[in-house]
Amino acid sequence: MPAITGDDYIDRIDELKNNVWIDGKQVTGKISEHPAFKGVIKSQAALYDLQYDEMTKDVMTYLSPLTGKQVGISYLQPKTQGDLVKRRAMVQQWARSNNGMMGRSPDYMNTVLMAFASSAKLLEGKENCFPENITKFYEYARENDLSMTHTFIDPQVNRTQFYFEDSEEPIAAKVVDRTEKGIVVKGARLLATQGGITDEILAFSAGGVVDKANGFAFSIPSNSEGLRFVCRESFVGGDSVFNYPLSSRFEEMDTIVVFDNVLVPWDRVFYYDNMEVSNSFMGASSFQPFTLHQAVSRQIIKTEFVLGVVQSIIDTINISEYQHVQEKVSEIIVALETMKALVMKSEVDAQIDEWGFMRPDRTTLQIAINTFPRVYPRFTEIIQLLGASGLMSIPTEDAFKSRVRADLDQYLQSKSRNAEDRVRIFRLAWDLTMSSFGTRETLYERYFFGDPVKLASQLYFSYDKREYVKRVEDFLAVKKV
Repeated sequence: MPAITGDDYIDRIDELKNNVWIDGKQVTGKISEHPAFKGVIKSQAALYDLQYDEMTKDVMTYLSPLTGKQVGISYLQPKTQGDLVKRRAMVQQWARSNNGMMGRSPDYMNTVLMAFASSAKLLEGKENCFPENITKFYEYARENDLSMTHTFIDPQVNRTQFYFEDSEEPIAAKVVDRTEKGIVVKGARLLATQGGITDEILAFSAGGVVDKANGFAFSIPSNSEGLRFVCRESFVGGDSVFNYPLSSRFEEMDTIVVFDNVLVPWDRVFYYDNMEVSNSFMGASSFQPFTLHQAVSRQIIKTEFVLGVVQSIIDTINISEYQHVQEKVSEIIVALETMKALVMKSEVDAQIDEWGFMRPDRTTLQIAINTFPRVYPRFTEIIQLLGASGLMSIPTEDAFKSRVRADLDQYLQSKSRNAEDRVRIFRLAWDLTMSSFGTRETLYERYFFGDPVKLASQLYFSYDKREYVKRVEDFLAVKKV
């Protein structure tokens, strides 16, 4: 089938009956109606509907090279700089629907899969590697518009650099058997955002593998036998969009993924039992430039939203005349325009790779992903500093329907807004920065693409500094006349 609608997505997820556990209870019935998931599922469905909206469908879809039907541009393998611009426009169109709050909207994982498929030839001729499986699954996902989550991380049992697990029962997921039907995986992986509300889950080793059994890459349906998703506590505060304007709609949920002797069919295995590939494929492939291009494009929209929230607070309580306020807002403006410039530079400096695909400039995007984890926590701090006590004087929707409404109208009014509208703005700012949902968003952006210190080290080692050192050496070598 071609690009799906929101109803298609919801129906498929309900029919899967994935094994999802939250608060010690297994989810039964339609997961789309469960309090912890119904908001984000509805929001995700709205994204898919944009693929058929007359105003946006040309931004969201293109013609499949296999069938000629409309498929999502998030699957497009770019071959020109114009294709990269199209991909950015699509990402940002979807991001505006949730103001960048959904880090695992479908375009992210579609981009991940597209990047791996675009680099599948790296696996050709290597032991226990099946590049043709990546290509076939990419085409299958594109033609059926699958939703996906992923798991790249082992449980935090021991973060010693050379820790080698020796427990009898696996903790980190590993291959425990190889059969005629496929590999058998047992153990757990972290941290599948949207786990249990997608069609598929991709599991990839992200490097640092010291036991070949822990190195693999595959994708399986989310309802595979033996697979279960164990959720953290839900951060949905309630159904009211007045009280919880963000968490009620965009709480994506994070899960522990347990593989209880899960069979992965051979046609879904991309590689296994190959230490070199397990530790190098993600770095050598086009994974980083393509996924960073998507992520930074989304983060730009999120920064625009933060700027809008901050200015709304300023206008509401009339504090724009203070220079310290102007300085704080300027920090956000500088970050926003810096991110915009970096993503566009990555497109201008893009180059065709060895397989004919147009890769955005990796170094430029590495700089962007080193920037955002540092500025986003500052955004939340700025909102808290400017909102101050207003972020605590936020009665609920029901309070405005009660006999104390007159008190609220009198004492919570502001220069430019009535009490109810003022509280709406401040509840939004609170949900963005101080609620369980908001603080999770800050942590999420800190570690979105990995440990910030490791990202900085990667940039240090990959950035070519030789030209600048040579310039210094040439300068010092000049003889005095």
